[in-house]
Amino acid sequence: MAVFEVPRKATAGIAAAPAARRPRLRGALASGRTWVGGALTTLVTGVAFLGPFLAPHGENDIVGAPYSDSAPATLLGTDYLGQDVWSRLLAGGTWVVVTAVLATLLGMVLGVAAGLAAGYARGWADEVIMRVCDVILAFPQIVLVLVLLSVAGPERWLVVVVVGVSHAPRVARLTRGMTTGLATREFVQSAETLGESRTRILLRELLPNMSAPLLAELGLRLTYSVGLVASIGFLGFASDPSAADWGLMINENRLALAVQPWAILAPVLAIAVLALGTNLIADGISRAAAGADHTEGASS
Repeated sequence: MAVFEVPRKATAGIAAAPAARRPRLRGALASGRTWVGGALTTLVTGVAFLGPFLAPHGENDIVGAPYSDSAPATLLGTDYLGQDVWSRLLAGGTWVVVTAVLATLLGMVLGVAAGLAAGYARGWADEVIMRVCDVILAFPQIVLVLVLLSVAGPERWLVVVVVGVSHAPRVARLTRGMTTGLATREFVQSAETLGESRTRILLRELLPNMSAPLLAELGLRLTYSVGLVASIGFLGFASDPSAADWGLMINENRLALAVQPWAILAPVLAIAVLALGTNLIADGISRAAAGADHTEGASS
């Protein structure tokens, strides 16, 4: 009696696929760019979360004359109302960082799910999902965000949802492209031959093999989220106009750059360092992934 046996080469592909991913992540962690980016991101994130507890004054306390660079008990002077710039800087980062992180995670989850479904199912499902993504991509990201916020109001949860949804089509296109290429590989065909469910194939076979490019995309999306959230505050769509917010601080004090530059430069530098840090992390991961792909291609 003939016994069905899965080809050895195909089953070896299942075991080899996770092993091929390890050099990518290990190389990314060893990259100087990733270390520098991680240090900058950790620094700004630490300031954002610990700052409210370390601020010498309340974020709305009047401590001196407006636009004073030498008010007593202030490090960076005062803003347009006489509030301590340093205290507002320490208190204003939590909203930016938390919103950017949540929006990025939401966009990644939605985009990866849509890209996996489109790339693996193909056919009409692929067409519908990708055409919806094309419609969303037809609008500039900042315009789409501002239009939706102007209609529904600048609620904090809505900012997270709108920014996250604006990221999803870009992530979906990247994920679909990788899924289409991986779906024809031997380790996926072996899993299908063994009768694995579609969900298990997507989550256990396809998704882990996209880890390095998706981590790089995560860093890139986080960089864009930081800029978008800061822009929303700068344009006056903050949910609480009296609360400290880095983007709102720039808008409030923009007319006094020559008089009290720290009221503007301090939040600008904080946003710039955070965006630079996340971008360096994404660049380090993408370079490591590209190097691993090149090495694997040369060895094969």
